[in-house]
Amino acid sequence: MNWSGILLGVSAFLLIGVFHPIVIKSEYYFGTKCWWVFALCGIAFGIASLFINNTIISAIVGVTAFSCFWSILEIFEQRKRVKKGWFPANPKRLEKENRAKEKKRKE
Repeated sequence: MNWSGILLGVSAFLLIGVFHPIVIKSEYYFGTKCWWVFALCGIAFGIASLFINNTIISAIVGVTAFSCFWSILEIFEQRKRVKKGWFPANPKRLEKENRAKEKKRKE
């Protein structure tokens, strides 16, 4: 029996499950400004997957890379979900953003 497909499927499922709260927390604390961190991590994992000899581990690292890339889209979608009231907004960050907007208006 070949367990590779099941292992990759379970790994992808777990990675999606791990990235979901990471996106939620990232948007809550940093807003969408942290999208580039996901991009850099995606690039790093993608490059790393090219140099890993073990096919299964290389595939898991590749799935991690594209989970990072997908998170870029999801962090902007999360901002929309927060605006709709489906998730809580960070009151400290909102206050800071509002002060910055008022400062720009006065200038």
